Formats: sequence, C-alpha cells, structure tokens
Amino acid sequence: MLVSFLSRKLERTSNLLKFGASSQVSEYEDRFRSLKNLYDRLLSDLVVSFFSVEKAYETAEKFFGSNIVSFAGIDGTMYSKPLFDLMIFFGGAYAATGTIEFKREGNPLVKYDSKFLEEGIGISSVVPLYINEVPDVDQTFFDMEEPGEISLHKPLIDQTIINNASIANWIMTFAEYYLAYKLITDPKKNIKILLMDRTISGERTSLLYDTSKREIWEAKSSLIGFKVDGLPIDVNDLAYGRHCVRNHVLGLPPPRADYLRYAIIYLIEEKGPLTISEICEIFNVKDEKRVKRVERYIKRSVEEGYLVEKGSRYSINPRYANTWDRLKKLVTIIGERLFYKEREDSIKKEKRQKVSIL
Repeated sequence: MLVSFLSRKLERTSNLLKFGASSQVSEYEDRFRSLKNLYDRLLSDLVVSFFSVEKAYETAEKFFGSNIVSFAGIDGTMYSKPLFDLMIFFGGAYAATGTIEFKREGNPLVKYDSKFLEEGIGISSVVPLYINEVPDVDQTFFDMEEPGEISLHKPLIDQTIINNASIANWIMTFAEYYLAYKLITDPKKNIKILLMDRTISGERTSLLYDTSKREIWEAKSSLIGFKVDGLPIDVNDLAYGRHCVRNHVLGLPPPRADYLRYAIIYLIEEKGPLTISEICEIFNVKDEKRVKRVERYIKRSVEEGYLVEKGSRYSINPRYANTWDRLKKLVTIIGERLFYKEREDSIKKEKRQKVSIL
C-alpha cells in the first residue's frame, strides 16, 4: 500500500512538472516567434550587422588619431544583508581592459590585457550601519514634500528598511562612475573607448528629477557645509554642478527652459562681464518674451549671489568662480576615502543626524 501511495504521489508530481515545463516552453516559443517577426520587419533595418572595415579604419584614424585604441569595459556588483542589528552594504565596480586594432582589410582585432586576472582593475567598499540609522542615509524613507517628515508609504520597521534600502545600489553606481573617471583621466591608461551598461543621458535625467527640490538639500544633504579649499559647499555650488554639462559643439547647456539660467552663468563665467543685450545676442534671443525671461533669470541669479551687478554689466561672484574645480575635488575626496583609504572611522555620524562619507 505504501509503495502504491508513493507511486501515485510521484506520478502526480511528475505530471505537474511536465505540464508546467510544457507550458513554459510553449510560452517561450510564442514569445520568440513574436520577437523574430519584429526583428524581420523592423529591427533588421536598424541594427547594423555588416560594415565597411575600410571606413571603420578611416574613422578610427580620424576620430582617435590612431588605428589602435585602448578600451575599458566596466560593470558593477552590489550586496546587502542584515547581520544582527546591522545592515551590511557592499558595492563595487570592476573593469576589463584591452586594445582594438582597426584594419584596412579585415575585421578589427580585439585583444584583452593578458594580466587581467592577476592585475584586475576594481574598487569596492563595505558600509555597515545599524538598521535604525539606515533612514538617516537613505532619504527615500522620508517625505519628498516635507523634508524631515517620515513618509507614510514606507513604515520604518526593520523588514521594510531591509527590503527597500538603496545604499548598496548607490555605492555600486558611484563605484562604476568613479572607476570610469579614474580610467579616462589616467594618461598612462590612455582609454579611448569606455563601455558601460548604463545610459548616462538617461541617468542624468533621473538625477535631475531626484534632486529637483532644493529644500531637501538644505535639510538632508551632508555635503552642505563641507569645506573644499577653505570654502564650505553651499546650495548654489550644488545647483551649479547639477547642470554643468558644457559642450560648445553640441550647444550644451541649451539656453532654454530650466537650463537658461545656468547657461547664462556659464556664459558670463567664460566671456567675462556682459550686458543683457550682449547675452541675448550671443544666445540669439530676439523675441520679447524670451528677452524678459533672460532678464528675470539674471535678476534671480543676482539675488541668489551667483552674479554681481555693476552698472549695466553682470559678472561672476568671485565666491563661485572656482565652483566646478571645488566640486571635482569633492568627488575625488569622497571616492578616495570610500574606495581607497583604510580608516576605521570612514563613516562618521554627525550631530544633525546626517551621515557623511568622511
């Protein structure tokens, strides 16, 4: 009887597994068939499968100045786990490097550095925090509309904190970008091609959205007040760097919408003292409505301290003349202390219940 009972159980389990697997396989085949049709009808005309090796060679020579260029591919990893009353957050990034040789006849030749496994390039950091201190670092637990107020959408119970904390992801993201920065600024590496599994333009858009409320900076940002070159970082410094993507060829930042005020500031910083009419002429602003907008942004920049008015001309406040250099130093300070410096007090808790990476 026992054998018969076990046989029926095994048969039932086998049938369930077979039916479930068959359903999954059928669903996969249907999805694959749909994707194949999509590729044949649309994507096949968009994805370049074949290219002229001679044109690739000529483009490399023109763009890079050489047919042999160094590359780096960066990927990150993260980990978070509760340990008694602590949360352990780990994040890091690692790079594979090599060279690409473009040939006039024949496909490009890719070579990976031979000592990659022995001399791999990577950075990582581990941050242990008491669970009740996690919301002091992860500001997503607080109400975006009311800085300092706890969001009712995320009750501060231990399991909710463990499931929703984003700190490990932030460490990993910063590690990827910081490692990329270290590689492309190292003249010995001479990296010309950088591969990342991130869309930088998309992430910048998300960053602008997530940091759109200045009152949260003042209430929660530990960067406010941190001294670089003897000057404390303030809200104006952060706002300056938030939009500072400058490229004359691409016309960035564009003199429109929210970018207009910072485009004006960067222009005056570059050209020196300018009048409103000179600014409008450079930006090709002729419409009366847009001229008034330029005037309004200049007036606001004077009130906030970015610009100094002297007669009809406006110049950069000396207080913010070196803001960009100071912000770059700030990033380097945080990166070096988080990923390279060996200190037991690498994470300090401030009196104002904010956490700084110091």
